[in-house]
Order: sequence, then C-alpha cells, then structure tokens
Amino acid sequence: MVYGFGKLETERMGAWLEAAGWWAPLLYLLLYSLGTLLFLPSTPLNLMGGALFGTAWGTVWTSLGAILAAVLAFVISRQMGRRAIAGRLQGGWQALDAELQQGGVFYLFAIRLLPIIPYGLVNVAAGLSGISLGDYLLGTALGTVPGIFPIVWLGSAGVQALETGEILPLFGALSLMGLLMLGATLYRRRRRFPWDG
Repeated sequence: MVYGFGKLETERMGAWLEAAGWWAPLLYLLLYSLGTLLFLPSTPLNLMGGALFGTAWGTVWTSLGAILAAVLAFVISRQMGRRAIAGRLQGGWQALDAELQQGGVFYLFAIRLLPIIPYGLVNVAAGLSGISLGDYLLGTALGTVPGIFPIVWLGSAGVQALETGEILPLFGALSLMGLLMLGATLYRRRRRFPWDG
C-alpha cells in the first residue's frame, strides 16, 4: 500500500534511498545547497530530510546542507558585493552592519534559531555586511541545528503517522514549531529590521 505525504510517498522514498545507497545523503546535501543558493524555501527541504532519513540522521544531513549552503552564499556575496556596497549603507542598514560586526554570533544565532528571515536572504545579507567569517559560521552553526530540528522531526513524524498511525510525535513536533514561531514573533516585536520600513 502506498501512503502519500504531501507530494512524497513513503514507498517511493524508501525505494529511492535503497537505490541511491550511500549516495543518498550526498545527493540530498547537493539538492539542499542548490535550493538554498537559489533562494528556494527551505521548509520543504527540511521536511524531506526528516521523511527520507528519520529525525536523527535527517537533522544531521539537513544541518550540514544548510551550513554548507550558508558558507557558500556568504563567501560568494562577500567576494562579489561587500566592497561595492559598504560605502552605500545608510540608516538602518548601516546600524545593522555595525551590529553584525560587534555582536554577530548572538545575532546570527537568534535569526537562525527563530524563523524570522528567510535562510537564503540571511546568507547574502551577512556576506554583504562586515561580520567576520568565524562569527558568521559559529552563529549559523549554533542556531541552525535547533532551528531545523522541529521541521525535520515533523517530516519524520508525518511519515511515521502515515505508516503506523502513531500521532504523538507529530503533535510534539508541531508544538515545538509553534514555540519557535512564538519566539520569532516576540523577537520581531522587540526589534525593527531595516527592511521593515
């Protein structure tokens, strides 16, 4: 029997993983990195990681893909645009640039952990800012894993619910996602971003 999970079907996913063998995680990392670099929404990719690899390995592979894409986008935007844009930053953008240079680790941690700004946009904006690569990488790594975990868990729990009827993990994942959304809402109310007008 075939169970549908959105556009994915568990039997097809299982067959794909079996056919891909040890290439499956590498193909997923490549797909995730390309999707992020092309500014595609990361949530479907996160759900796919959980659906394909389960909660634990899905979190590992999805986090690695997100961090790899983040570093690539940062380096590309830093090399191509930082010098051109640095002298043109004004108002809120100039303040944001200064904040990223001074407290970049905490700032990146907060916006990676909480779904405040699209992941791809953060990558490029950070590359155009004056934040150091070390601070960017540390803040990204610290915030990405716990920020991605609930969505990966939701993907895995969704497949589990369809296969076994067990819905408790599904409610757990949705509750954790709700808490992150609440945190993002409260954070945005306390802080204005330059693109908010």
